[in-house]
Amino acid sequence: MNKIGFDNELYIKLQSEKILERIKMFNDKLYLEFGGKLFDDLHASRVLPGFDPNIKTKLLVKLKDKAEIIFCISANDIEKNRIRADLGLSYDNELLRIIDNLRALGLYVSSIVITLYKGQSSATKFAQKLEQRGEKVYFHRYTKGYPSEVDVIVSDEGYGANPYIETTKPLVIVTAPGPSSGKLATCLSQMYHDYKRGVKAGYAKFETFPVWNLPLKHPVNIAYESATADLKDINQIDPFHFNAYGKLAVNYNRDIEVYPVLKNILKKITGQDVYKSPTDMGVNMVASAIIDDEVVQESAKKEIVRRYLKAECDYKKGQASFDTLERTKYLMAEVELTPDYLPVVKASKETTKNTGYPCVGLELPNGEIVFGKNKKIVSASGAVVLNALRSLAKMGDDFDIISDDILMPIVKLKTDYLHSKCGVLTLDDILIALAISSHSNNKAKKALKKLPELKGCEAHCTYILSNAEEQSLKKLGINITCEPVFLNGNLFEE
Repeated sequence: MNKIGFDNELYIKLQSEKILERIKMFNDKLYLEFGGKLFDDLHASRVLPGFDPNIKTKLLVKLKDKAEIIFCISANDIEKNRIRADLGLSYDNELLRIIDNLRALGLYVSSIVITLYKGQSSATKFAQKLEQRGEKVYFHRYTKGYPSEVDVIVSDEGYGANPYIETTKPLVIVTAPGPSSGKLATCLSQMYHDYKRGVKAGYAKFETFPVWNLPLKHPVNIAYESATADLKDINQIDPFHFNAYGKLAVNYNRDIEVYPVLKNILKKITGQDVYKSPTDMGVNMVASAIIDDEVVQESAKKEIVRRYLKAECDYKKGQASFDTLERTKYLMAEVELTPDYLPVVKASKETTKNTGYPCVGLELPNGEIVFGKNKKIVSASGAVVLNALRSLAKMGDDFDIISDDILMPIVKLKTDYLHSKCGVLTLDDILIALAISSHSNNKAKKALKKLPELKGCEAHCTYILSNAEEQSLKKLGINITCEPVFLNGNLFEE
């Protein structure tokens, strides 16, 4: 059984209380910059066992009577068709998906801001599409004078040149489908307009990582550095916090670097020094909800290894720089880890070496490791999931859960009618066949019911999986890593 290291209910209680305190601090008008993922925060759930990947939305539901949501998206990201690598969705489509999901929960999304707008045609068309659906859309351009000319930034030429976004709730969540979307500038622009109207609004920041009151070299914080190695984020001791309070606090380099500028801007808007450090700006109660630090450290170390293995494969595929790879390797070494820290990695490599077949190994909750080899008509991913379900259902491997009468027509369909060059059945094919078999085969039905038990299991493939197979394993909640080796010499992935 997977051990729990994080208390969701305690976190929601503490985090909501802290946000409400901050709202009161600013006379019932707070712009809260929301970083990270609103849905499916799988990094946090892997690093903090027990963390609900959708906990932020549950927090918002708790505060929904006081809150409304503004979404930001960069016109440059729309124009470049920037893709969320984890989901395979463009930023504009991800924004639409998130809005639909939030509204389904009864949350109020009031408007969308297209930032850094300078007439990009794709951004203009996207705005028209939204407006035709009844959405309120605003355009914000690059802030004149930013970052050094504070007198220009905080003037009608700077933030004042942006249209004011009408809001009605005391808590305004400013979020985005990804980083560098203009959330901070939108918050500050709103504050400028509010102060001109006599509303003494405030600003705060909600980030899950790094965790400010965990040690700098705590595995949770190092796992965050590894996850953002491509952005060159580096955790540091916040010098402004130490100078103000004599206490150590962890923040990351970009927040620390921009703080002097941000402090001056906030003082120019409000007439006072609102915060003494970048850490002061945050509302983060993660550390207070950790109930088993040993479990959390163990999980974070596993994530550090996963991030290195992912960087190796991304570099091999030409999707990551050598600097990113080296950074993740350095961070792994800093915690004195190797890829073999995940038992399934060593076991999978040994199986391929001994049999000569590429394979996927999967570690079950009881520590048993099962394998699936890439041969015959079933992919290694499909085979390992079937073998895992057999083991979980205590069936052994003396029989086939799915008969050839079901499998072979699928192979024929793929090769003869869909003109696939590869007659191998993927994991998705196998799961559909298993579901069909469960209607008349009690053993298949029993195996299918064990599928949820694969969530959180570690798996390792001795070659680079196709995107489709990797995503299928991830949808089952399996933590999959790969060796940086191509299965064949083909340049085109079918």
